[in-house]
Amino acid sequence: MVINTTLNYSPNFDPKKRKPKQIKFIIFHYTGMKKEKEAINRLISNKTKVSSHYLIKKSGEILTLIPDLYVAWHAGVSSWQNYKLINKYSIGIEISNAGHDHNYKNFTVKQIKSILKLSKYLIKKYKIKSKFILGHSDIAPKRKKDPGEKFPWKVLSKNKIGLWHDLNQKDLFIKRKKEITKFEQKVFIQNLNKIGYPVGLINKNLNYSKLSTKAFQRRFRQELVDGIIDQECLVICKNLVKKFK
Repeated sequence: MVINTTLNYSPNFDPKKRKPKQIKFIIFHYTGMKKEKEAINRLISNKTKVSSHYLIKKSGEILTLIPDLYVAWHAGVSSWQNYKLINKYSIGIEISNAGHDHNYKNFTVKQIKSILKLSKYLIKKYKIKSKFILGHSDIAPKRKKDPGEKFPWKVLSKNKIGLWHDLNQKDLFIKRKKEITKFEQKVFIQNLNKIGYPVGLINKNLNYSKLSTKAFQRRFRQELVDGIIDQECLVICKNLVKKFK
C-alpha cells in the first residue's frame, strides 16, 4: 500500500530516532482553530513547540509534518494503561476542524476517507493493535476534548480501526439517563481504569472522574456527553473491558 502525502516539515520533534517497534499508538486530534492555514502554520512554527506526524486537510489532502520514526510533540502529559507520556510511543494525526471552541462541525467525507486510508497503512506497517488507536481526550481527559463526539469512531471500527462496542443501539437507548447505584458507579470507574483511561486521581477527585466519563462518552456514547454515569454507560463499559485487554 502506498500513501501519497505532501511534505510540509515541522521542526518540532525529538532529534533521536526511535525504532519501528517502539510505535504502539495512533492518536487522533482535531486542530481546534478557525482557519486551516493558521493551524498548519502553528504546527510547523518553531515558536509553538507543538507538532504531529500528519495533518489531514478538509479537502482530504494528507500532509506529512514529521517522519514516523521521530517523536512529534502532540500528546503532552498523557497516559493509557501502563504507558505514560504517549508521544514517544505514538504517531499523531491532526485533522483540520475548528473544534468545540469554534462551532465544532462534522468531519468531511474526504477527511474520513483519508483517515481510513492513512490508518490502515500505519496499522499494517507498525502492527498497531486496535486497543491502542485512541483520541487525545482518551489519553488526556483532564485537558482535552479532541477529536470529539463527531469523530467517526464507529465507522472506523467497522473498517478494523480502533474498537467499538457490539451492543444493540435500541437496547442501549432504553438505559440512557437511568440512575445507577453507588456500587455500580464504582464498577464503572474500575472498568474505565481497566480499559486504559488514566487512573491518576480518578478515584479521589470527583471532577476528574467526571472529565474521564465525558472522554468515555465522546468516544463510545457520542449522542450525549454530560459526564453523568448512567445505565447505558455502565453496560457499554462492561462490554468493552474484554476488548481492551
